[in-house]
Amino acid sequence: MFLGFDGYIIPPEVRSLAREFDLGGVVLFTRNVESPEQVAGLAFEAERLVPHAPLWVSVDQEGGRVARLRRPFTEWPPMATLGRSADPELAARFARAMAVELTSVGITMDFAPVLDVLTNPSNPAIGDRALSDQSARVAELGAALIDAIQGEGLAACGKHFPGHGDAGVDSHEALPVVDLPPDRFRAVEFGPFRTAIAHDVAAIMVAHLLVPAFDETLPSSLSRSIVTGLLREELGFGNLIVTDDLNMKGCAGRFPVPEATVKAIAAGHDLALLCEPDHDGQAAALEALVHAVEDETLRFAQIETSLSRHARIKARFLGGRERPSRPSTAWRSLIGCEAHQMVAADMRQYV
Repeated sequence: MFLGFDGYIIPPEVRSLAREFDLGGVVLFTRNVESPEQVAGLAFEAERLVPHAPLWVSVDQEGGRVARLRRPFTEWPPMATLGRSADPELAARFARAMAVELTSVGITMDFAPVLDVLTNPSNPAIGDRALSDQSARVAELGAALIDAIQGEGLAACGKHFPGHGDAGVDSHEALPVVDLPPDRFRAVEFGPFRTAIAHDVAAIMVAHLLVPAFDETLPSSLSRSIVTGLLREELGFGNLIVTDDLNMKGCAGRFPVPEATVKAIAAGHDLALLCEPDHDGQAAALEALVHAVEDETLRFAQIETSLSRHARIKARFLGGRERPSRPSTAWRSLIGCEAHQMVAADMRQYV
C-alpha cells in the first residue's frame, strides 16, 4: 500500500498505520510540498517509517500540468513537446535532469512516463500528457525516458495500461469505456508497454477503464484477465504492477475502497495506491487485505511472490546506496539550475 496524506510532515495517523500494518510507500502531492528542504526532510522521514526496509517515496512528476514539484524546481513543458521534437536525445536530457532533481530531495519512484497513445485528441485525461498519437514514437521516446530516469537511480513507472489514449472520459470522474477490438490494442496500445518492458521499467500502472475486448464487467484495474492474463503473462512483465489511485471515481464509484483493494491485489497487482488523505479508509483497506489473506480470498503464495518482487526492485534502486543519517542537501546546487533551465528552454521550442 502507498498512502497519500495532507501536510508538510508525516501525520501521526500514517506513522500509526506503518507500525500496525507495514507499508510499501507514500505518494506526495502539491499539498505536501513547501520547499526543497522540506521535501528532503519529509522524504527522509518517510523512507524510515518501517525500520526493516526502506519505503518508496513516490510522486507524479511528468512535466506540464502534472507536476507536483514546482518552482524553485525546474518547471517542464508537457510531454507533447518531446513528441513534436521526435528527438530521443532531448527526451533523455529532460529525463536525466528531472530525475536528478527528484533524487536530490529523496524521491525514489516517479509515476512516469505516460505511455498512452493519444488516438482520441479530445481525451480529457491525457491530452498533452501523451508523447504522441503514433505508437512507434511513444515507444521510442518512452524508452529514452525510462533509460534516463532509471540511469539516475530513480524507479520509473509507465502508465496507463492497457491504454488510456482513446478514452473520452476522465477516469478521475467516471469509468471510461474503451471499446476497441483486441487486435487494435495489441497493434497500437500495447506497443509502448512492450518496449518499456524490454527496457526493464521498474513498474507499470494499470488504469481504471472498462475494456470489453478483455473483460466485459470489471474495470481493468480489478480484472485478473487484464492485470495477470495480459500484462503479466502475455506481455511477460516481471516487475511491479501498480494500481492507479483506488479513490478515483472510475473505480471507487463502483466498489468500496476496501473491496476494490482486495480485488486489485487478487487481480495481480503488487502495489495499491490510496492517494486521498482518508486515514480511516486507508486503515479499512489494510484490514481488508489482512482478512482476505486469513480467509484465503488472497493466496499467501501470491503475496509472498509479490513481496519478493518488491524486495528485488528495492534492492535494485535503494539497496546499492548507503542510507544517509540526515536529509540530503544535494538539491541546493541542482534544483532549477542553469543546465536544467536550458533543457526546458530547448523543449519549449516545440510548444
